[in-house]
Amino acid sequence: MVVQRYGLPRGLGSGAFAVAALVGSLVGTVTVTGCAAPDDPKPATDPALAVRSAADALARAGTSKATTSMEMAAGGTRVTIRGEGGYDFRRRTGRLQVLLPKDPAGASEHRPITELLTPGALYMKNRGAGVPADKWVRVDTTALDDGNLVTGGATDPAAAAELLRGAREVTYVGEVELAGVKVSHYRGVADIALAARAASPQLRGALTAAAKGFAQDTVPFDAYLDAEGRLRKVRHQFSFSNQGRTVAVASTTLLYAFGAPVEVTLPDRREIYAGKIKA
Repeated sequence: MVVQRYGLPRGLGSGAFAVAALVGSLVGTVTVTGCAAPDDPKPATDPALAVRSAADALARAGTSKATTSMEMAAGGTRVTIRGEGGYDFRRRTGRLQVLLPKDPAGASEHRPITELLTPGALYMKNRGAGVPADKWVRVDTTALDDGNLVTGGATDPAAAAELLRGAREVTYVGEVELAGVKVSHYRGVADIALAARAASPQLRGALTAAAKGFAQDTVPFDAYLDAEGRLRKVRHQFSFSNQGRTVAVASTTLLYAFGAPVEVTLPDRREIYAGKIKA
């Protein structure tokens, strides 16, 4: 598959992309903890079921703040794309500010891209590459080969959680502390096609597209759940083909401040750019 990654730095979607080197994303500090407290998480009797249920726990929580990190390597240069914002897991909508790194040639940093995440669509402002500064770009995520798990430079937090519905070979790694919260660490692989069939209707189309587009049928993951079963952090290792080469991307999503207000206002049709988008 050839992924059109709108919003990513120039060259990341070209043949110059070397086989990506996966590196661990350090979003939040993780340390081994000591004795238990009443609200400490406990190892699940069925680790796979606990991980598969994380998306439902997030829907019950309603909203949260989110931090994202996507790491890859291009031409020997390690690239990290970071995002920050909030997400509503009931409405499946979110808003992120995505910061692109400097170009490999040393050009100045890009202006942050505002991304609005909605079921079936991704809206981006400050897209660059010929798009007027006051216009939005709309992308149909169900038409993307990766279902927007990689395209926007940040994995949709709901999609990241829904992907865990296809969890298999899950093991309990241990209890750790993440940003001051004790969580249970699970490791396994997510079957994309299985996740697509089990996903909520709003995310099913995007994950179905991803099931057809990725080079591998499964995605290795590390998931961290709190005492209420809510996903606090997840790291996926994606792999796809780009012009004959296998590209690996490590995507990490950190969720915190549950219940924080999240407002997402979609642009008017007149604010959406309808012209040609440069690569």
